[in-house]
Amino acid sequence: MFASLKGRTAIVTGGSKGIGRGIAEVFAAAGVNVVLTGRTQADIDAAVAALSEHEGAVSGVAADVTSPEDCRRVVETAVERHGALDVVCANAGIFPSARLEDMTPDDLEQVLGVNVKGTFYIVQAAISALAATGHGRVIITSSITGPVTGYPGWSHYGASKAAQLGFLRTAAMELAPKKITVNAVLPGNILTEGLIEMGQDYMDQMAAAVPAGRLGSVADIGNAALFFATDEAAYVTGQSLIVDGGQILPESPEAIADM
Repeated sequence: MFASLKGRTAIVTGGSKGIGRGIAEVFAAAGVNVVLTGRTQADIDAAVAALSEHEGAVSGVAADVTSPEDCRRVVETAVERHGALDVVCANAGIFPSARLEDMTPDDLEQVLGVNVKGTFYIVQAAISALAATGHGRVIITSSITGPVTGYPGWSHYGASKAAQLGFLRTAAMELAPKKITVNAVLPGNILTEGLIEMGQDYMDQMAAAVPAGRLGSVADIGNAALFFATDEAAYVTGQSLIVDGGQILPESPEAIADM
């Protein structure tokens, strides 16, 4: 039995949609007070309203994680609203498609700015507040794409997700004396708005390639993140957990057919 996290406070960046909203919902259902961020106020308001019936209080802050000032403001807001900050879920991320030969400097900067710099900035901003609790947790949403697999059109995205894992290993060492752990969840194909926009054919193709026979849910990622936030995970740091229904296991499509 895990100890209750009720009454603790978490920031979830990029929490108004997709995986971030799923993480926010799992945490709020566990009694954690959640401050989620997004760039669009309407999306924030919709997410807060949808999650309002859970035990943990859910509120939002409009912020751009590529701005160190915004990240500091988010942390200050979380502490003002709830008295402390226990968990940071560095989840904000984008995945526009661009083939390498067509990619512009702006394309590259946009992805690295949100996915990599955004992770650095929110963690930097939260160090003091997390250390003050004596059980600080940083949980990064990386991906199997980049650290483990590749996909045409996502070289910049894959590089950003691999960079997050390089960050977490040294960050985990630096923050360990402050009793802050740093871990990452690596989702496979998860059913989100972004995946739905890629079309039914793509979703069917992806589901067929997963030994579990389905796409993952946002709750699957939220549950993994929640584990890293527990007191029982206090001795786990610098680690990455793949949550993909076995997606990376088959060596060929024939392997799936032979199941």
